[in-house]
Amino acid sequence: MKKTQLVLTIMTLFAGNIHAGTEEQQIIDTVSTIFTAARVDDTAKFDSVIASDFYIFDGGARFNGDTIMAFIKAQHAAGKRYEWNVTEPDVHVSGDTAWIAYVNKGSITDASGTTKQNWLESAFLEKQAGNWKIVFMHSTRVAPPPK
Repeated sequence: MKKTQLVLTIMTLFAGNIHAGTEEQQIIDTVSTIFTAARVDDTAKFDSVIASDFYIFDGGARFNGDTIMAFIKAQHAAGKRYEWNVTEPDVHVSGDTAWIAYVNKGSITDASGTTKQNWLESAFLEKQAGNWKIVFMHSTRVAPPPK
């Protein structure tokens, strides 16, 4: 009897960890979708993963979904291209809310060439109608090493 209870307890804990891993990956994928959409000016895809009241602090300014996409499109029109990647994710889920902190390792390309760039970023998400939506993001550019 005790052996059966132990096995059931272990199986329950294992199943919970599998679910947690799935939730964490969904959150990482949601944040990655923002970058995929922004890279190609896909506003519909961008809007599909943000909450209606989404905003981001980036470069010392506050942007909502429309204004950040307009800013990125203007940067693209000026010849700048960005590469963004979620690395070293630290995900925390509590019911229908979650937060993620990560290092965005990427680059900025313009007429002068490509410069590697890292940003320290975080996001707060809510599960809405079964899907994770980004409510808030914060991005801080890591200063380049001294030359």
